[in-house]
Amino acid sequence: MSDVTYSSTVSPNDKPLVWLHGEIKTPPMSREARIEAGYLLRLLQRGHNLGMPHSRPMPTIGKHVHELRVHDVQATWRIVYRPDADAVVILEVFSKQTRTTPLTVIRTCQRRLAAYDVLS
Repeated sequence: MSDVTYSSTVSPNDKPLVWLHGEIKTPPMSREARIEAGYLLRLLQRGHNLGMPHSRPMPTIGKHVHELRVHDVQATWRIVYRPDADAVVILEVFSKQTRTTPLTVIRTCQRRLAAYDVLS
């Protein structure tokens, strides 16, 4: 997968972020939402288990897959991720418009995760 990127970490004990797709930047996110997303991702890198209201499981995508929930002024952002033993794998970043996750997002994340698991 040539489009996989790894983030640098502050501490050698932090897990790297493996970005299969998506990014967190301003715009389209507000500065506050970007900072919140970065803070939550840093907690994941340090091995914290996040629960509601920040994170919820997404078993329809795969085992141990979750979504971060970041509320913004005009949008609600979702960051689909899986915490692995050696990294936090980011599958998708999207603005959620409805109560349910679009089937296209679910299927795309499932494909990305399957391809990643074959390569790792």
